[in-house]
Amino acid sequence: MIAGLDWSVLLVCLPVVFVAALVRGYSGFGFSALTIASLSIVIPPVQIVPAILLVEIVAGIGMLPSIWKDIDWRQLRLIGFGALFATPLGLALLAGLPSQWMRILISVLILICAVLIWRGFGIRGGDRASVIGSAGVVSGALNGAAGVGGLPLVVFFLSKEESAATVRGTLITYLILLDIYTCLLATGSGMIDWQVVQLAALFLIPVGLGTLLGNRHFLKSPPESFRRIALAMLMLISGGSLGRSLVNL
Repeated sequence: MIAGLDWSVLLVCLPVVFVAALVRGYSGFGFSALTIASLSIVIPPVQIVPAILLVEIVAGIGMLPSIWKDIDWRQLRLIGFGALFATPLGLALLAGLPSQWMRILISVLILICAVLIWRGFGIRGGDRASVIGSAGVVSGALNGAAGVGGLPLVVFFLSKEESAATVRGTLITYLILLDIYTCLLATGSGMIDWQVVQLAALFLIPVGLGTLLGNRHFLKSPPESFRRIALAMLMLISGGSLGRSLVNL
């Protein structure tokens, strides 16, 4: 056994992690949502969430050289400031409350937002500091509670029709910083132990391969395809998570 799990369980998990990393390499998001929604069926959320956050840090750092020029530093600072205060609240919810109803609420909200954006919805005043900071508050709370802090930000960015490269570069960098912060808080509260570290290390190889292939596909894709594919992925991820949560009630 590794990380307290049987090898048969781990062998089922590895292909899921690879596909999720492929998605993330292309879009900059979706890895945590896909893996946590899928793997929490066989691995307790309190173990899989911090493990996936550790993996996402390593995978994101490897992508920094290719996205550095595309980062919107103003938005990154404002979003990060909002998340700074909201992440501890999310972690408290993860540790102390049943996660099933929380996942249902998160999935429903993201699914509704994605459909609205697909139909042309936009956020008024999306460039104001207060609005950008509020997006960071929502993201930080959801990242601590369910490891899906990237999804509300994708909704936010797409509603403003940012360029694909800016969305991807800013989002990847933000998630690296947010996940480092979340993991430091989780370590302080005893949620990251040796078994979590083992699980994260096991996932690094499929994550590295998937991220590399996904990144190459993004560089070859026309920019106009990004928004359409990203919205479709949002609806697929949130819809799948919602369906699984309802079945498990």
